[in-house]
Amino acid sequence: MRVPIESRYDNRQRWYPNTTGKRRDAVARGIYQNQANQGRPLKLEWDYTQLADAYRKRPPYSAVLLDDLLRQLGGRPGLRVCDMGAGTGNLTVPLALRGFQVSAVEPNTAMRRIGQQRTGAFPSVTWHNTRAEDTGLPASHFDVVTFGSSFNVVEQEHALRESWRILCQGGWLACLWNFRDLNDPLQQRIEKLIHTFLPGYRYGTRREDQAPFMEAGHLFRVVEILEHNHVQTVDPVDWLEAWRSHATLRRHAGDCLASILDGIRMLLPDVSTGPMEVRYITRAWLAQRVSRE
Repeated sequence: MRVPIESRYDNRQRWYPNTTGKRRDAVARGIYQNQANQGRPLKLEWDYTQLADAYRKRPPYSAVLLDDLLRQLGGRPGLRVCDMGAGTGNLTVPLALRGFQVSAVEPNTAMRRIGQQRTGAFPSVTWHNTRAEDTGLPASHFDVVTFGSSFNVVEQEHALRESWRILCQGGWLACLWNFRDLNDPLQQRIEKLIHTFLPGYRYGTRREDQAPFMEAGHLFRVVEILEHNHVQTVDPVDWLEAWRSHATLRRHAGDCLASILDGIRMLLPDVSTGPMEVRYITRAWLAQRVSRE
């Protein structure tokens, strides 16, 4: 489904409950500490090493939305894509399956190793041990830069500047996320549980409208927002395990995390009943590179 650009702010409360507009809280923005480094990104604070196996079990993005998005991008075979913060390949794999040449950027060794294993059959995929803020990749080379659930965990000013640098003139920037559908009764029970332990829990910027962030610096202009509701059939054990990769929840929960995960487990169907269905919304923001000439 296409969301009219002019309505994106009107829909903020429908889309982004428990957020405060353009607020960038310490959790969402505190990935890098720049105070003593003259604006240059420092060492990554969020370490996903222990979360890599759980991250792999996150549900896929909507195939319908990906097909729609890629049609908007031209969709021709051989399209050159840089997948920033590629993680374990959750977006890299479907891009490769659709015939694109993908350069996957991932600084975490454990995450990158899983991604390399998953994409081993695709000669069109190369992996790079570098960061979205300073990839070292050639300038004006890529047709598309993607951030699959990663734009909220980079230093955005630097990442946008680097994306602009490596994109061809008229190239595209796509930022997308897979959100649990909070209108689903199961998700509402989970939300109530989380807020019982963490009354002030917030999602950070990933559930906010991304257009103001993507357009900051006037390097990109958001031209379309896409969303698609989809249902994934998942193994309850794997789905609970995927919760362990939720870095924001881990940071907020601290010593309460085990109790929260145990509470979520109690809300899930008995594993003996087999797989369960979970409702998601994949949402994507598509922006075009602005010429500075």
